[in-house]
Amino acid sequence: MRTALLQSSGRPGSVVGNLKVLDEAVGRAAEAGAGLVVAPEMFLTGYAIGDDIARLAEAADGDSADAVAEIAGRHGVAIVYGYPERAGEAVHNSAQFVSADGVRLANYRKTHLFGCFERDHFTPGERSVVQVELGGLRVGILICYDVEFPENVRAHALAGTDLLVVPTAQMHPFQFVAESMIPVRAFESQMYVAYVNRVGREGEFDFVGLSTLAGPDGIARTRAGRGEDFVLAEVDPAFLAASREANPYLQDRRPGLYGSLV
Repeated sequence: MRTALLQSSGRPGSVVGNLKVLDEAVGRAAEAGAGLVVAPEMFLTGYAIGDDIARLAEAADGDSADAVAEIAGRHGVAIVYGYPERAGEAVHNSAQFVSADGVRLANYRKTHLFGCFERDHFTPGERSVVQVELGGLRVGILICYDVEFPENVRAHALAGTDLLVVPTAQMHPFQFVAESMIPVRAFESQMYVAYVNRVGREGEFDFVGLSTLAGPDGIARTRAGRGEDFVLAEVDPAFLAASREANPYLQDRRPGLYGSLV
């Protein structure tokens, strides 16, 4: 399955502007034969927008979700996008999966909040593994800091995730995550990992780009640069099956020894 990574910070503070950017990108993806577009963390509104996070937060089935569903259905391409989710009094840093026919299939709330900024603005989620089926693949969702905890990725591996999509807001000086950690995560848990970042300065943050899709062999299939970018890569179920057959990590685990981890 051809997967498109939309590396962009869009138009921080402008939901309408970001929906337009998304629409254009999904159109490009459709022309390129992609079945899935992944946009960054908090793409719908912008990340470093302070109290506007709460003001612009919407329910998972709100007007913006309907707009994204219309984009997906019109172009015939599935979409994963980050946004601030309003749930009663709480605001979550969330990512939603919309199918190619415009149906909302999954919503994930970031479980591991990074730094004072996120802890001041968001409530953490409590569900670590969220998955959907797409084109014969089991697709899982994490958000940014979540993927830096190997336990999260291994939980997805044990639940059968084939492609882990990770909308991200990765800032300087942590670019080693994109460059080194993501290929290792893909290898050690035998899956594809699509890590899709923001770019440029936004408030106090300097986002580094470097979005990548890494394979189960630990090799990046594509890697974006430091600016606005749009890259594509293939997720190959046959290659994944062969890699899992050759790599015994998951079969050779000894869970009885790991009780102290929890």
